[in-house]
Amino acid sequence: MQAILAREFGGPDVLKLEDLPDPVAGAGQVRIRVHAIGVNPYETYMRAGVYAIKPDLPYTPGADAAGVIDQVGAGVTGWKAGQRVYISGTAQGKAQGAYAQYAVCLPEQLHRLPDRISFAQGAGLFVPYVTAWRALFGRANTRAGDRVLIHGASGGVGSAATQFAAAVGATVIGTAGTDEGLALVRAQGATHAFNHKSAGYLDEVTRVTDGRGPDVILEMLANVNLDHDLTVIAPGGRIVVIGNRGRVEIDARKIMMKDVQVFGFALWGIPPDEIRRAHLAIHAGLESGALNPVVGTEMPLGDAARAHQQVMEPGARGKIVLVP
Repeated sequence: MQAILAREFGGPDVLKLEDLPDPVAGAGQVRIRVHAIGVNPYETYMRAGVYAIKPDLPYTPGADAAGVIDQVGAGVTGWKAGQRVYISGTAQGKAQGAYAQYAVCLPEQLHRLPDRISFAQGAGLFVPYVTAWRALFGRANTRAGDRVLIHGASGGVGSAATQFAAAVGATVIGTAGTDEGLALVRAQGATHAFNHKSAGYLDEVTRVTDGRGPDVILEMLANVNLDHDLTVIAPGGRIVVIGNRGRVEIDARKIMMKDVQVFGFALWGIPPDEIRRAHLAIHAGLESGALNPVVGTEMPLGDAARAHQQVMEPGARGKIVLVP
């Protein structure tokens, strides 16, 4: 099979397309013929060697993919060849990830993909939607009637969070950096959409919340926005830090005076029961039509290096997907 392999840590150019032996599903395992692979920002940090988890070299990146089961190992029940699935990681962990033509998974890493959802859309389900669900409901306890500000709402996690929040009856305020991104944010269910490059956009956030501020803020770039979030958040509000790219200085008195809660989490640290609940919510949303993953760009698997550059650039618009 063809797969992306990183033999050293470094820039995007360390990602090389190589020919590797086809993996085989062993006892208790299932092999997937991969049709689409999702690209996530954390994979760029891992590739650079600066992530909290550092895989042994060489390794194949990726935890998000969708495809069709083509081998079922001994002892596996409930799955059969020909079923459409999306995956949440691989049996080999970081050593042999999803940037490949085949992936071997454990049964608990498989999730049924409805016929109406394309493989490209399915490749954007695990990391973005589990992250969004955990932030909104596992951390911020988002409820109907809450006003939710989602920074970077046009990206993979942002669009997932917009769909989830709108589905439960929250009022979503989304930000993006381009006109195309703002149109996408509105299309996913946001009531208000503001350009975060515009001076005074946070004043608009305050205005549309009747001067109170949002009850929940999902923060994708805490080193830039967190102190401003503390200024605009409603009394008793909840801020969830999903992304950060550097140190940040805040005025802790803002947390104290408004009785604000600030949460953080990493995908690999979410308790298993919370991940199980997130997938149940994803399945329900896919079946009902409330959730519809947005694919912004599709690239050949060999363009993984270019995908790693693009996923870190401003102006995100949906999910970047690699096609083997």
